[in-house]
Amino acid sequence: MPGAVPVHVGVIPDGNRRWARKVGLPITEAYRIGSDKVEEFLDWSLDFGIKVVTVYVLSTENFLRRSKLELDLLYSLLKEKLIKIRRDVRIHRNRVRVRVIGRTWLLPEDVRREIELTEETTADYSDHYLNLAVVYGGRQEIIDAMKKLLIDYNSGKVNISDLDENALFKYLYVNDEPYPEPDLVIRTGGEHRISNFLLYETAYSELYILNKYWPEITREDLKQAIDEYERRERRFGR
Repeated sequence: MPGAVPVHVGVIPDGNRRWARKVGLPITEAYRIGSDKVEEFLDWSLDFGIKVVTVYVLSTENFLRRSKLELDLLYSLLKEKLIKIRRDVRIHRNRVRVRVIGRTWLLPEDVRREIELTEETTADYSDHYLNLAVVYGGRQEIIDAMKKLLIDYNSGKVNISDLDENALFKYLYVNDEPYPEPDLVIRTGGEHRISNFLLYETAYSELYILNKYWPEITREDLKQAIDEYERRERRFGR
């Protein structure tokens, strides 16, 4: 409905590497600034009344393609941010449940441990949600969902004839969240593609492309994205 603030915003924070080349900074510094920007974005989202934010941190493709040096840097930043999240009064004051979605079993053990501790610390919260997509791919999520579905089918827990579009949601990575579908997906960096992000969930999401690199995004940019969303009439395929 026009005029409504999006409940769930998905974010494809593209452009860290290109921004580093543009301003002459090492990629290590760009990644650090980019990770700080995620914190800022969550703060802005809370201020604007957005209930769920899902951020594309590391795609499955980049997990396979990036150098060990870059991956180690990303792992270090992720651990650092997860520890900070557990201690952050803003998270607890706003009762933000934090989850990491994707093929997280492929991550190093020390990273998985920090994920587990952070998810446990915020598990009882339900006022807001922050999902971090790490070693994530939309196609891979659907494959993993089908594997779980087949296990339930073979054990007699599910009847295939009872399956519908909504029933499949419970087999996705975030299967107990009340708002699984993003209303709005914001992509920075100027590229007009979804890049394997939440493929099943974004079937009817509104897209907003920002011609800025991720480290350059501002609170006003998010406000303009929300304003644009509020002016649109969502038709859901109709």
